[in-house]
Amino acid sequence: MELYRPSIYHPAGVGTIWWQSENTNSSQKSLEPTLPSLFQQVELNAPEIVKTNSEFGKSEEKNVDFSPVNLKGSVRKINSRSRKKKIFSSSDTSWQFLPQKNQALWLLVSTIGIALIPVSNLVFNSNNYKLPEIISNISLPQQKLQSSSSTVEVSQSAVSTVDTPQIVQTQNQLNLSEVSEFVLSSIKSPINPDTRITIKAVGDIIPGTNYPKNKLHPKKQELFASVKPLLQDADIVFGNFESTLTSYPRSGKKMGSGRVFAFRTPPNYRYLLKDAGFDVLSVANNHSFDFLKQGFEDTIANIQNAGMQAVGKKGKEGIVYRQVKGINIAFIAFSNYSYHNSMLDLESAKKLVREADENADIIVISVHAGAEGTRALRIKNKTEYFFGENRGNKILFSHTLIDEGADLILAHGPHVPRAMEVYQGKLIAYSLGNFMGYRTLSSKAQLGYSLVLEVDINPRGDFVSGKILPVHLNSKGIPYPDKYGRSIKLIRQLTKKDFPKTILEIDGEGKLKVKG
Repeated sequence: MELYRPSIYHPAGVGTIWWQSENTNSSQKSLEPTLPSLFQQVELNAPEIVKTNSEFGKSEEKNVDFSPVNLKGSVRKINSRSRKKKIFSSSDTSWQFLPQKNQALWLLVSTIGIALIPVSNLVFNSNNYKLPEIISNISLPQQKLQSSSSTVEVSQSAVSTVDTPQIVQTQNQLNLSEVSEFVLSSIKSPINPDTRITIKAVGDIIPGTNYPKNKLHPKKQELFASVKPLLQDADIVFGNFESTLTSYPRSGKKMGSGRVFAFRTPPNYRYLLKDAGFDVLSVANNHSFDFLKQGFEDTIANIQNAGMQAVGKKGKEGIVYRQVKGINIAFIAFSNYSYHNSMLDLESAKKLVREADENADIIVISVHAGAEGTRALRIKNKTEYFFGENRGNKILFSHTLIDEGADLILAHGPHVPRAMEVYQGKLIAYSLGNFMGYRTLSSKAQLGYSLVLEVDINPRGDFVSGKILPVHLNSKGIPYPDKYGRSIKLIRQLTKKDFPKTILEIDGEGKLKVKG
């Protein structure tokens, strides 16, 4: 008896397809299998394993990956530029694979993959893929192929007289009906369009510094104690960490000027941030390199070691992904500096959005830019400068990236709250202000107006609803819930002035919704 391997690969990536026959010159008719139906259970109980060797690597055929994970695919949605993203409606849960031009190919691949599952443990008699002599005398144990109409027993003595296909045990014992159901469920189960992702976001966070002098809280656990409840009940909590988590001794900044600051927070504060509820922290800001590259890398490592994610590295390697409720969410961080992803380089920024779009369903943008202080409350569609430094055009940047596929813009940097708008169905918060600045950031006037922004978005990334949870910083920069709702009143006023035609509506309680 000789065994041969055809040019067919297992659609679920869990075995090798085999066919057996005594006569290598048998007619093609004898090779036509009687296949079980797709949902018919086939039990493989034999302990023997048929092994292959490197000769099979000589095939020029491409081994296409039909694994259930890859078959599931990443469904996408469509925006104004006709990019392919998720397609949902209240009555239609149909979906498309990512690129339009590849839809037919993917559907063909999926169909072939499912159709091949019932034959995944058979061997086609072919002269193209002959097994080495070493397994030609393998003793086959008795096996049963159970179907609705008959039971076929295969033994060593039967092999020499039966030309019809028989089962040979592969590396994995499979219940094919279960594999079939798994693949089908993976392909045909779109995400419920009524699903909501809740993201809470805050602005700049500096929980204290020990450089050049020690300005650390004697009881650091008290820093977030009052606002910790506001950071609960969200799928993702985001913030801009505007310090460093490092012990590196040398700063790259020349201290002495009243306008130059370097912040260094002890590495063990990472647990404080994690305990407060943060999941993703941006480190793309004007203080992330206060202690040079070493301090930047230490900060990222310490954030990650505490179980959070740091977004701020340059390039596509810096894109951070999270999965929530079966939805893949990408975070990309920008600043106005070249050592981060620069918001001044729009073409590179668009490429990053397209890169994230290949792997995620929702794209969240963090951007640290804009002028600073109480004179920078208003936003206009033009380039901002601060002490002669180009701080970018936030409106142009935000609109461009949304047109390219971004879904939510979380901006910070001015140290004061700014207006919000809904553009192409996506929410833009132009500045979240300060959130924590213990003995480091001024909290005078609007510099002390703060907030936790709560945003609900659907699986397409569209804004559904939101809320401003007002916060106020005391004289030492510690946040507390603000019963007066000062940030709500300020953001409402600024939104009406800066975006009078926006469809975003903010009521007196801080609730956000689309007009109409």
